[in-house]
Amino acid sequence: MHTINLIKDNIDNLTTLWKTVATPLLSYHKNDPFEFSQIKNSGWPNRLWSREDITEKSFQQILKTMEKNPGLVIPYWDIFGSNSKEIFEKNGFHIRIQLVAMALKLGEKLPLQNNLTFKRVLNEEHAKTWSDIYPLSFSYVISKETLVHNYENVKFYLVHFEGKAIGTLTLFQTEKTMGIHGVGVIPEMRKKGFAEEIMKFAINEAIDANCEYAQLQASALGKGIYTRLGFEDLFTITNYQLT
Repeated sequence: MHTINLIKDNIDNLTTLWKTVATPLLSYHKNDPFEFSQIKNSGWPNRLWSREDITEKSFQQILKTMEKNPGLVIPYWDIFGSNSKEIFEKNGFHIRIQLVAMALKLGEKLPLQNNLTFKRVLNEEHAKTWSDIYPLSFSYVISKETLVHNYENVKFYLVHFEGKAIGTLTLFQTEKTMGIHGVGVIPEMRKKGFAEEIMKFAINEAIDANCEYAQLQASALGKGIYTRLGFEDLFTITNYQLT
């Protein structure tokens, strides 16, 4: 694995997704060296990010932007070999969640058990269902409007089991990378192997799209599954929020 390129590709996929979904809603802003996407009535993306390491000077700019746009989350990529994230900790920011960026070199397609059906979200009714069940898996809402404005740009899937919507998946391709995002299973349907089945479907879709790598950002909850499927760790993302 060419780790440097994979790190760049991982950040590219994630930040391009944030930019892409916010742009049709006029909610993406570039403010060098920062960019931010904040969609009204949606808990996502609501991210402010930079490609460069944080300095005391750029931190002042972050604070100014956050005063005007409260609620932004700042991902800190642990790739600079510096202690710059201490700037957040000594200025009243708290860690919202830590994620591990991971990559998988794609090879052969994986057999599916076919217990699940996957429907790409392409109408308002499905967008509403997706938006309703997503926060059962994650601690935030993605608004129905975000999906409605992005059917073409992003592949949102509703996952069904025996006719009932039980999970979500988002796929977003940048060049030869397929980003796998928003893999969620509603709480009463967990521990049945469904998350792993969703992941296998996503990997197969990435292979069909001629991607070379699948990339994701893992929470502690999903990391075991991804490691079992062969994903390798790249770096840590610490998401900071102002207390």
